[in-house]
Amino acid sequence: MQVVSISSLKGGVGKTSVTLGLASAALAAGIPTLVVDLDPHADATTGLGVRPSRQTDIGRLLKNARRADLAANVAPSGWVATAAANGENSVGRRVLDVAVGSAFTGIYDRPDLGRRDLRRLSTVLSRVEGYSLVLIDCPPSLNGLTRMAWTASNRVLLVAEPSLFSVAGTERTMRAIELFRDEYAPNLTAAGVVANRVRSGSNEHTFRLAEMKSMFGELLLAPTIAEQANWQQIQGAAHAIHHWPGESARQAAGLFDELLKNLTDSGRMRNRVLRRTPS
Repeated sequence: MQVVSISSLKGGVGKTSVTLGLASAALAAGIPTLVVDLDPHADATTGLGVRPSRQTDIGRLLKNARRADLAANVAPSGWVATAAANGENSVGRRVLDVAVGSAFTGIYDRPDLGRRDLRRLSTVLSRVEGYSLVLIDCPPSLNGLTRMAWTASNRVLLVAEPSLFSVAGTERTMRAIELFRDEYAPNLTAAGVVANRVRSGSNEHTFRLAEMKSMFGELLLAPTIAEQANWQQIQGAAHAIHHWPGESARQAAGLFDELLKNLTDSGRMRNRVLRRTPS
């Protein structure tokens, strides 16, 4: 099971949008996926079309990590029903579940968490089976929740806009990952950097992309994600990008398909799934 934290220390760069795009691509590819909404704003939960129910949110599961039953409290994304309605079940049952976010997680978003607290999410995830991919949507900070996510992860995917402050923030995050790995998570690696909301006609974006290539080398992942004019409308409707009509959405979906392939080995992940704990 690959556990990937999707992070940025600068807000407003589309971190949650990238999380949702990758989740959409995973659903389309038939990769059993769990999205952990660790951001107290819980925007990923909303965007994934989760209907309010009796599931215990991820914040309260973290509070009682040793007794938490994540498998019994995940919620299916509303996108799964849409995929079924579109006749997309030809490769078997589609799985896209959500560890529901809430403002309650904010109690852990502070800088003074000790090692025991940093392992809370690792403990919760250790009891769940049947997913090939776990995507953790982190808050835009290096406080406790992001560090908790990094402790539980194999890899960190960084999201940046091609702008001065975002690029500088991404470089700082790279250094933070190295320091954190040395002290807390020796197996943690940087999955790479995604350039998001790229405008092809912008000279500034062209310059910053070249700068990012120089700074990050092969860690700058392909493809870059173009600015999507109707992205807010798609998210507001709680739809997967792969289910939205129109040529621009189809092209964006293709970008996330390619990005997911470059981020993970889809074939090995799909074959590695043995069973899924029933909820």
